[in-house]
Amino acid sequence: MNKIDQSLFKLLRYIKQKDFRGYDPYDTLNSWFPFHKFGKWGPIIAIQLQKKNPINIRSLLGIKNDYNPKAMGLFLNCYSILYEKFNQNEYLEYAEFFLNWLKKKYSKGYSGYCWGYNFPYATVYRYQKPFIPSSVVTGIVSKGIFSYYKITKNEVAKNMLIGAADFVLNDLNQSNLNNGICFSYTPIQTDLCFNASLLAAEILSIVYTIDPRTELMDKAIQAVNWVINHQKKDGRWNYSINPRSGIEKKQIDFHQGYILESIFEIKNNLDINSTEWDEALQSGLKFYKEKQFLLEGCSFWRWPQKYPIEIHNQAQGIITFTKLNAYYPKCKNFAFKIAEWTIDNMQARDGHFYYRNYRFYKNKVPYMRWAQAWMFLSLSYLTKSN
Repeated sequence: MNKIDQSLFKLLRYIKQKDFRGYDPYDTLNSWFPFHKFGKWGPIIAIQLQKKNPINIRSLLGIKNDYNPKAMGLFLNCYSILYEKFNQNEYLEYAEFFLNWLKKKYSKGYSGYCWGYNFPYATVYRYQKPFIPSSVVTGIVSKGIFSYYKITKNEVAKNMLIGAADFVLNDLNQSNLNNGICFSYTPIQTDLCFNASLLAAEILSIVYTIDPRTELMDKAIQAVNWVINHQKKDGRWNYSINPRSGIEKKQIDFHQGYILESIFEIKNNLDINSTEWDEALQSGLKFYKEKQFLLEGCSFWRWPQKYPIEIHNQAQGIITFTKLNAYYPKCKNFAFKIAEWTIDNMQARDGHFYYRNYRFYKNKVPYMRWAQAWMFLSLSYLTKSN
């Protein structure tokens, strides 16, 4: 068994021992402690401090290990990939468990199937209740359902995917802009976030493969065109645009990988032959590889800032470079290099992956969704590609 497979199955044992439940970097407001009594900034500061705390005090705060809908979608994807690779019924049985869980635990009160995080969240701009559905969580879950559907042709999975497209079309806000459209992050506000809009568009492209409605294709293409129109000359994308001021938020991290992966998947799902899309992928991938990673396979946190080295950056790099190998020389080889560096520097003896490596210390809190589920998916893709 090679190094990648050893790491994968070691991680898999850890995840199963934890019953797929765990903590999350953003779950602080699930505590009994009334952070809101300290005003608007109380919950915001609490979340940020907890994220950076290398000592896990969540049990003292009454925060429980729990199932996370996004993690369950990632696990569904992983087990579907492993079943496709190894054809072992155990993997299919676990995949069916995740599908059934997601079918029961979707966010009610919307046009179709949709999912949100299992914790409240606070920023300077908004307070978001638990399970408010988002394009990001629903997009990641839909990718897992689609992976399962492709190997089973299961009608329940098909109907769930169609329901997710209904959520995108009927509940998310759509901004009609120059050169395309943008789908909102959640139904509760209008925003302009590149990766979130593309994940919504990817849902439409997925459903187009099983229910080829013109509307699905048209809106997915418009969403991609708008994002490509905002690519910088060096190949990068910023994170979002303020809809009022037009100022872009300059946050260059794993979201670059999200954007590239979504454009690639939408292109394949819709069977698009576009020189403009290909050039955007090549330029974006070049920036991603040459600027956001060091040669040894270590990522920058938010380019050009190196530390802390973030597990989610590592995982998304593996996924993106494995999938988009044809768009840049030796991408797949680099995905293996990232995986090997991550295994050597961020995997514990019990199989879990650390959250962050700082310059002089490591935050080893074993976050289930943020670290374990994403590394499980990235290693599954690598194993499948061998």
